[in-house]
Amino acid sequence: MSELDTFRKETREFLEHNCPQSMRAQNFHWEDAHQYYDTDDARQWLKVMAAKGWTAPAWPTEYGGGGLDPARRAILSQEMSRLKALPPSTGMGLAMIGPTLLEFGTEEQKQRHLPKIVNGEIRWCQGYSEPGAGSDLAAIQTKAVVDGDNFIINGQKIWTSGAQYADWMFALVRTDPDAAKHDGISFVLLDMHQPGVTIKPIQLISGSSPFCETFLDDAIAKREDLIGGLNKGWTVGKRLLQFERSGIGGLSGGDSDKKKKKPVKKVNELASLAKHYIGEKNGKVSDNGARESILNHSMKERAFQLTAKRVTQEMSTSKTPGAATSIFKLVGSNLARNSAELKSTLMGSQGAGWQGEGFEDKEIEITKNWLSSRAVTIYGGTNEVQMNIISKRVLGLPE
Repeated sequence: MSELDTFRKETREFLEHNCPQSMRAQNFHWEDAHQYYDTDDARQWLKVMAAKGWTAPAWPTEYGGGGLDPARRAILSQEMSRLKALPPSTGMGLAMIGPTLLEFGTEEQKQRHLPKIVNGEIRWCQGYSEPGAGSDLAAIQTKAVVDGDNFIINGQKIWTSGAQYADWMFALVRTDPDAAKHDGISFVLLDMHQPGVTIKPIQLISGSSPFCETFLDDAIAKREDLIGGLNKGWTVGKRLLQFERSGIGGLSGGDSDKKKKKPVKKVNELASLAKHYIGEKNGKVSDNGARESILNHSMKERAFQLTAKRVTQEMSTSKTPGAATSIFKLVGSNLARNSAELKSTLMGSQGAGWQGEGFEDKEIEITKNWLSSRAVTIYGGTNEVQMNIISKRVLGLPE
């Protein structure tokens, strides 16, 4: 038996023994993730996986990660998929600030923050967008003034996902108001549990409140939590966005098992929905237009999955493909939005249910998912921003 075969056998046995049934075969929207991870089973699952470093299997062992090479990471991913196991931890710590600290953080910063991300001790949120600085992120006005060993921060952030549950924030702040707007920005980390931080959830049309307004009034960030140097935050901030967009765009799933039949499952799911609400004839969806829509969408999703898998395998360890992440963010966001819209369309009038006796819980859930899917083409950078990046940084087109 080869070393990889042995690793697979040991991994399968470990997961079978340690993954609670309640953490298997569950589906939830990211907006509701905190509910699924606030249980005894979820905490136990996190504890045993963190002990092996498998909450962050690619990260170096000196920071609490698993230190697994690409082949072993692929096996771990495949075995977790076989069990339909939920990841032991999720969030911006693992997907965004962790990889950024690995690239830009000092050794002291890595030792202080990364192990707490691995073991789930600290939850993170993102302080980027402001009321007057969303798509034009470099227009931020939140000010940070040096005061001895601290920064004193005043301003407002908006669309801070999960701020009401977060312990720490990574934020872009203006530290030189007289410099060009891209040059006077710094990247800092700050504790959310302090008197100068006020959080107000924003109610969305989908009925949930994952986004917040965050007000910073003489909030404090320590100088030791400045990442990348004073007034050098734009470079750090852009890199973090590439990590974010690679996750939203689907590059994080590049190690999935070849044997899984996701496309077939997707076609069957959509076809079953259409048969129920539109009707069937000879075992097929009775409407030609619906059949064509299902097939076209499923083919696009499969092409996207294969492309993401290929690019992930081509990438060197722990790196993301730079500006090309915008391609995956753009295409992946549109596919997610279109998938939710197609489900609602196939259901006809039942796909517009919000409440009342005439609608089943599943129908209302699909409607809410369709409404919340509108945001996926906005957060992480709008479609328009992604197209600008692609034209300039990928295709090299003139300004």
